[in-house]
Amino acid sequence: MAVHKPNEIPDDGNALRQTALFKQVPRLDADQLLGTMHESTYAKGSTVFRQGDTDHRMYLLEEGRVKLVRQSPDRRIQLLSIHGRGEILGEIPVFDPSGGPRTASAVVMVNKTKVAALDHDTLFDWLNQHPKVAVDMLQVLAHRLRTDNEHISDLVFLDVPARLAKTLLDLATRFGEPFEQGLMVPYDLTQEELAQLVGASRETVNKALMDFSNRGWISRKGRTIIIFQPGPLIRRSRM
Repeated sequence: MAVHKPNEIPDDGNALRQTALFKQVPRLDADQLLGTMHESTYAKGSTVFRQGDTDHRMYLLEEGRVKLVRQSPDRRIQLLSIHGRGEILGEIPVFDPSGGPRTASAVVMVNKTKVAALDHDTLFDWLNQHPKVAVDMLQVLAHRLRTDNEHISDLVFLDVPARLAKTLLDLATRFGEPFEQGLMVPYDLTQEELAQLVGASRETVNKALMDFSNRGWISRKGRTIIIFQPGPLIRRSRM
């Protein structure tokens, strides 16, 4: 369930100002666009947008975490990616409005996740006044494409333990929190979802997790992983 607050986005410490839309924009110019955005607060399990939607909006993640998932014709669910504070979601229909319906759904992972929506016409009117931001947005899209290409390459050239190590390090970099002698990664994924993120079977990923744990690199506590030795994980991710 979402709680909507039109045009109500806080000024200070706002993650929206750290996205590619606003990083290089003067505060007054940023406020011009911020005032047109529609903020919603979502509960865990809520959906920001759905596969098949035909809207032409993009979303900025102000607080919380969201996962993108795709459903196959036989109703199987595939986890595509995880997104956190300050990231842009669902931008493709904004830049390609004639490209068809959305190909994935955005599902909220934690309570009180805040997302701000921005429609196509409003964004492009504003970009006409700030063309430098359009270049920044292209860099965001290029980074997404580069990440996708790297993931495909990893599926071909890296074994499952290496891909798992790389996935854990990525989650730790983006969402990790200091904890005792290590780094706590509260990824909040099922075993099946973690396996999908790695691109392997659940059994194979669990075997690799057990090996990492036996070596003292990590510790598992429910849906949380504590990384004690990032160095060996970094080396294993390159093998």
